[in-house]
This record gives sequence, C-alpha cells and structure tokens, in this order.
Amino acid sequence: MGTIRVSAQRNIDAPATTVYGLIADQSEHAHFLPPQFEDFTVASGGVGAGTVTTFKVNAGRRVRAYRMEVSEPEPGRVLRESDTGSSLVTTFTVDAQGASACRVTIETTWQGAGGIGGFFERTFAPKVMQGIYTDELERLDAYARQRAGA
Repeated sequence: MGTIRVSAQRNIDAPATTVYGLIADQSEHAHFLPPQFEDFTVASGGVGAGTVTTFKVNAGRRVRAYRMEVSEPEPGRVLRESDTGSSLVTTFTVDAQGASACRVTIETTWQGAGGIGGFFERTFAPKVMQGIYTDELERLDAYARQRAGA
C-alpha cells in the first residue's frame, strides 16, 4: 500500500474570484463535471465549507460511490473535498494570474490497495483520473469564461 496522487492543472481565462466561486458553489460545479460523474447531488449545504455532496464516478469499467465533505483550508483559494468512506481527498487550488485569469490545480490522493489489485490501481487509475481532470478543467475554462462574460 502507498499513497496514490493524481493531479492536473490549467490556466483559466476568468478571474480567480469567479472561478473559485464556481468551484465552491456545488450547484455551479455540477455544470462542468465530465460525464464520468453520475448522480451528483448536494446532500447538505451548497456553497463552501460544510457542504456534503454524493456522486458516482464511472471510470475504467468501475463505478465507485462517494460522499464528500467540503472544507476550505484557504477560503477563496483552496477547497478540499474528503470522502467520508475512504482516504480519498481532492483539493482544488485557484491561483490568480493577474486580474482576469488564474491557474487551477485539481489534486487527488488516496491510500492504494495492496497486492495485484493495488498494482493495477497504481498503474491505471492515475492515467484515467488525470484524463477526467483534464476534461473537467477544460469544461471549467469554457464555463467560467461564459459566466465571467455574463
């Protein structure tokens, strides 16, 4: 067993405050999730720390259910989602790049399984998840540009 880490980042053509607001507001966040995220529901709260969401991720012919609790270690810059049923933690970091752009990083870590299953998990899961996060960041860029211009 070991820690598995997956990350992707992208420059977003919208102000950091706009982008962070879209990530923190789970009703907005749902608009730029890739199709691998299914049954996304806000169970409680809705914006920022204290929010709880549930969803399934359908990736690599495997479907996994999550119940995520949101925290904000650095409000306005860092939002963290922690799965209540596993070691999985996803962190969104938004760094301003001037007044009208930012860089967003999505990073997920979890404790991998042991044995042969763990070998396949360490080999394939990061590649699959990085592709999903790259797609999410592209969708976020398009959505944020649309919202910033509205």
